[in-house]
Order: sequence, then C-alpha cells, then structure tokens
Amino acid sequence: MVKILPIIMCGGSGTRVWPESRESLPKQFISLVGTTSTFQSVIEIVSDPIFETPIVISNHDYRFLVSEQLAQINKEAQIVLEPCRRDSGPAVAVAAELANLIAPETVVAVLAADHVVQDKKGFVTLCQHAAVAAAEGYIVTLGIKPTAPATGYGYIKTGKAVVPDGTALKVEAFVEKPDLPTAERYITENYLWNSGNFIFRADVMLSELQAFEPQIAEAAIEAVAHSKKDMNFTLLDGEAFAKAPKKSIDYAVMEKTTKAAVVPADIGWSDVGNWSSVWELSDRDEKNNSIRGNGLILDASNVHVRSDGHLTTVVGVDDVIVVTTQDAVLVLDAKHGDRVKQLVDRLKEEKRTEALEHKKSYRPWGYYQSVDSGARHQVKRIVVKPGQRLSLQKHFHRAEHWIVVQGTAEVTRDNEIHLVHENESIYLPIGSVHRLVNPGRINLELIEVQTGSYLGEDDIVRLQDVYNRN
Repeated sequence: MVKILPIIMCGGSGTRVWPESRESLPKQFISLVGTTSTFQSVIEIVSDPIFETPIVISNHDYRFLVSEQLAQINKEAQIVLEPCRRDSGPAVAVAAELANLIAPETVVAVLAADHVVQDKKGFVTLCQHAAVAAAEGYIVTLGIKPTAPATGYGYIKTGKAVVPDGTALKVEAFVEKPDLPTAERYITENYLWNSGNFIFRADVMLSELQAFEPQIAEAAIEAVAHSKKDMNFTLLDGEAFAKAPKKSIDYAVMEKTTKAAVVPADIGWSDVGNWSSVWELSDRDEKNNSIRGNGLILDASNVHVRSDGHLTTVVGVDDVIVVTTQDAVLVLDAKHGDRVKQLVDRLKEEKRTEALEHKKSYRPWGYYQSVDSGARHQVKRIVVKPGQRLSLQKHFHRAEHWIVVQGTAEVTRDNEIHLVHENESIYLPIGSVHRLVNPGRINLELIEVQTGSYLGEDDIVRLQDVYNRN
C-alpha cells in the first residue's frame, strides 16, 4: 500500500456564501452542511490509515482558527502559514517541497479544505488508486462525474488508461468553464469536472514546476528553507514567498504537463461554491424546502432559509434563498447564486465592515461579540476560555468597564491584581495598563462597556502577548 501525505489547503475566503462566510471566518470553518466544518470533515477523512499526519497550509490570520478546529475534533496536524496570498500554484509548490524534504518519492495528496464529500470511504479508495498512478510519475487529479451541465466548473477530457487496472486515465485536455451549450456537449462526450484535488510524487511536481514556472519553484524552496517556528506553527519566509508570481496550479502546471492523469470519481462531491450548492446538500421536505435555524416557510417551494437566531420567514415565494445573520440579511434568487461575489465586492468598495467581519470575532483566547455601539460608546460580550489570557495592553482613547456575568476574572490594572467574581465589576481608565485572565475551569463571560473619543480595534498597544501578535 502506498502511504499518502495529505496537505490541506485552507486559505480561501468563500465570498459566494456571504454573509455566513466572511474573510474573518471563511466557509471552510463553518458548518454549512452537517454539524462540522468542511475543514474538519476533510481532516476526519485523512485520519484513515493510508494517510500520514496531515500538513495544513493556511494564512497567518487563520492560524488560531485552524488550531481550535483541530482541537475540537481531537486531531493533530503540522500547520504551515503563508505570509501572503499567492494562489494555488505557490501553495502546491510549498507542499511539494515540504514532502520532498521527507523523501523525494513521497506521494502527496493536495486537498481543498472547503469541499464536501458525501462518500468518504469511496474518496479514500480513489486516493489509493490515484496514489498508484502517482507513484509511477503521474500528476493525478480526481475528475468528478457530472450530475448536470454546470457552467461553474472546468472540465477534463479523458484518454486511455495509464495503469493496468484502468482506474487512472490520461488527461487529453483541461478546458475552461464553458457556456451552457458547450457544457451540455461535454456531458454527452463523457468529460469530467475538475475537482482541484491533486495526488503526485513530490519530486515529479517540483520537476514540472521548475520546468514551467521556475520562479514559483525557487520562491517556494527558499520560503521553506528559511521558515521559522512560532509556537506550534511553521512560518514561511515572507520575503522569499512574495517573489512567487500569483498563479493557479492549473495554469502553472496542469495545462502544460504531459504527465497529467485523472481518476473518475462519483463520490457525492461538491465545492459548495454558492448557496444553491448548500441547498442541494441540505435535508429538504416534500416541497424541496430547507430550514436551518429559526425559520418558517409557508406556501412556497425550493426555498432555503438559514438564520442564526432571528426569526426568518418566507411566504408565497419560490426559488429563493434567505440567509439571516446578526448584522446582515441576504435575499437571493436561487438562479443568481454566483452573483453574491459581485455583491461582496460592492460592499468592499463602499467600505462596509459587514463584507469582511462578523459581529462575533474569534481570538486565540476565545471571542468577543459586538452588542451595541454609538458615537462614543461600544458594548461587547467577551468569552475567555479556561486558562487563557488576553495581552497586556493599554488604550489611548478609551476607558473600559468590565462586568463579570460568569466565572472569575483575574484583572491586572497597572500595578494591582484583582479577582472579579460574578455580578462584580471593575473600571479601567484611559491609559491604564491592563490584562484579563481566566484562572478558572469554566468559560469566563463578561460585558465590556467602552467609552471614549475613538473605539477602533487598532487603539490597542500590546505590551506582552503569549500569542506573539503585533
């Protein structure tokens, strides 16, 4: 049996499933379908014995989200952080170099963190088939058998078998996303969808990158060579990695190489690329309606309602998707799912914070949630996990009042240390040096009331921080 090193790509932002997915908490970390996130689901899949301990490649902003989600399912992984975004080509190059340092013939599976696979055992079996072809020197992708003439995927034209058992086929051509008539023709000609998952030998991928995109290969090798450890993370060298051109692995290698092969897959795969995909994967009633959260549908069909708490209702309107979060509502014609990205781009142009951030912001110590705000005040709910601590910090423009509603807070205020219990409070004047610690065994929950002339998150001067944040 060929052992496989799984490398999980975990850096995307998933704007097409806004408002649940935002840059501060993208779709791979959200339970869009089922009870776990798609990232956690992929990690569970690669817990099969044919896989080695996974490597997760993400970016600096998501490092603590990755750690937290691994801990939630009691799994381990090496976490490698990109200093900037350079598309999938440089990320795959880093993956190949990391594997190459273990052994040049290491078989690698580069897998997306934001896809859904319903037939998990079937997926593992296909990876085994792909690994056999990869060991022979092929760069193998999983080609999904189409369920409809979709225009949102690239397609693969297949050729003859490249291994004796016929499980892997030669790739005759990768083709771009087609229009509908072309997609319909591709279905009749047995083309496959390009899933964006790749299995290859480390030395083969590096050789192809050096042949077709030497700048990407050299930047990745240098970034790995000069990487540093920070806590349980591996930080790629920023100066070296930034030299890599932004290019997808499809353009960089797969459309140029003569070593491309494909394993046809019928495993209930979806890239969960928009809200229509989420609806299709969700449990539905006899009218094809799906509700997640606090919702109600009357006299309607083909409706998908999602709410994080607000009662969300749909009456007499078919083929719509309604998503309600604490600070945004999306009402979407199901046929226009791909236009949500355009909406998010518009929100960014208008500098709307809702485009990027949630009311709830996750931190390595827990999270805070905005409750109310005005010109000179802001109210937050803060939850600190047992044993965790915020940075030692001060503010130039705001004072803070902390009211403990659960647990016990250990509060440093200048040269004093106070234990603040439930139903007690403490005042932190402007400029005071302070720190919050949860010394207990349950979550510490408190209400923070900020008052001052400026209340932005950038008015934080960190003097000490166990998480090495700036």
